[in-house]
Amino acid sequence: MAKPVTLVFESRLPATGAAVWEWITSVRGISTEMWPFFRMTVPRDIRSLADVDFHPGRRLFRSRVFLFGIVPIDYSDLTLLELTPGNGFVEQSPMGSMKLWRHERRIQTAHPGDVVTVTDRLTFEPGWASALVVRFIKKVFEHRHDGLRRHFGAGDRARLRADQPPRW
Repeated sequence: MAKPVTLVFESRLPATGAAVWEWITSVRGISTEMWPFFRMTVPRDIRSLADVDFHPGRRLFRSRVFLFGIVPIDYSDLTLLELTPGNGFVEQSPMGSMKLWRHERRIQTAHPGDVVTVTDRLTFEPGWASALVVRFIKKVFEHRHDGLRRHFGAGDRARLRADQPPRW
C-alpha cells in the first residue's frame, strides 16, 4: 500500500505580507498560478477567501477541476481546516482522484514590508497512477511558484524541499 507523499515548495518574494495574502487568497491569483494546467470552478459571488463563510472542517463549495482548462477530470470539495488571515491556511479537501489531499500555505515575514516567504506543504495520496500523479503535482506547484515570483518580481526559482522524497 502506498504511503502519502509530502512535497514542500518555498519562494521568497519582494512584497508585503498583505499584498501576498491578497494575491494567494484571490480567485484571480489562484487561477493565474494554476493556469494552464488546471481551471477550477468557483461560485460567482466568491472573489477571494475573504468572501467565504469559514467554519473549520466544513465544506465551502464543490469545485470542478478541468485539465488544461477544458477536460473535466476531477472535483474538489473545498474544505479549510484553518484560516488565519495574513498568515496562511490549511486545506484538506475530499477529491475524486485522491485518497488524501492536504495543502498548507504559509506566509512568513522576515522584516515587515521587506521580503516574505511563501511555503506550500502538500501531503497527498493519489488514488491511481501514483508515480505519474506525483510528478505532475510537483510540476504544477513548481509552475505555481514560478507564477508567484513573476507576479511579485522575484527572480530566483522556487525551492523544493525534500522533507519526504517522492515515492515513484
